[in-house]
Amino acid sequence: MSKALWVIQGLLAALFLAMGITKLGMSADELTAQAPFPDMFMRFIGVCEVLGAFGLILPGVFGLWTRLTPLAAAGLAIIMAGATVVTAGSIGMTAAFLPLVAGLLSAFVAFGRWKLEPLHERKAATPLDDREQQRVTQTIAR
Repeated sequence: MSKALWVIQGLLAALFLAMGITKLGMSADELTAQAPFPDMFMRFIGVCEVLGAFGLILPGVFGLWTRLTPLAAAGLAIIMAGATVVTAGSIGMTAAFLPLVAGLLSAFVAFGRWKLEPLHERKAATPLDDREQQRVTQTIAR
């Protein structure tokens, strides 16, 4: 299950990174032509998508703050729920299929990383106690 989650996370991260960068790179006129929202709101969504893409991958890779991965996936699922509703209402059900699938996969990753296969934090190095420190010092001195 962990491998399947990693594959889905990688695909979703690539998708959300591309969508977010696209939103951040478009002009204000292009953004408002595509969606019935102000350009700054769409840029905010783009930033959320880019940060969510990083949140899907980086905590697991580095073993730090691994609780962020299911939170990032849940946030992206919420964004995609809104995108599905807006797309279905403005363009049609056929165009709403991509955000629907991306949202369902994001929800699956959120559940999977929360309950089924949570990522684990890497253990921090512990300082040596006095006896171990003495032994290491004596070994080095020889």
